[in-house]
Amino acid sequence: MVAITSAGVVVAAGVADPTARARDFQTFQVPSGNIYCGIGMSDTTAFAACEIRDHDWAAPPRPSSCTLDWGDRVALDQGSGPQWSCHGDTIQDPAAPVLGYGQARVVQAITCHSEVSGLTCTDSSTGHFFRLARDGYDLH
Repeated sequence: MVAITSAGVVVAAGVADPTARARDFQTFQVPSGNIYCGIGMSDTTAFAACEIRDHDWAAPPRPSSCTLDWGDRVALDQGSGPQWSCHGDTIQDPAAPVLGYGQARVVQAITCHSEVSGLTCTDSSTGHFFRLARDGYDLH
């Protein structure tokens, strides 16, 4: 079950497996092994969620509603803007296939693109995106 609070924060409650809400779910990691992602479909909506292991920036403040892990995962659902995710599970899987630099994974309107400088996931239907990298992040 996933809930979005009035502050727009995604909170995972009672979900031990990130694939539980998804069909056609694919995981991958960038060549450095620092960013892991899942991309897939939830009913008729494409989504992506990515976690970063090591970074040089401060995570945004943890909302009082989040008592789980915070500041390392961003989620993007098709048609919505990216959100930091409060979660009690992980996407990180060392056995996940590597998405090489310059390569992309696409599910409907969601595209995640791996570059040496970081990973960007974009919703082409809205222009919303997030970028994660060791040296910074951007949610738009």
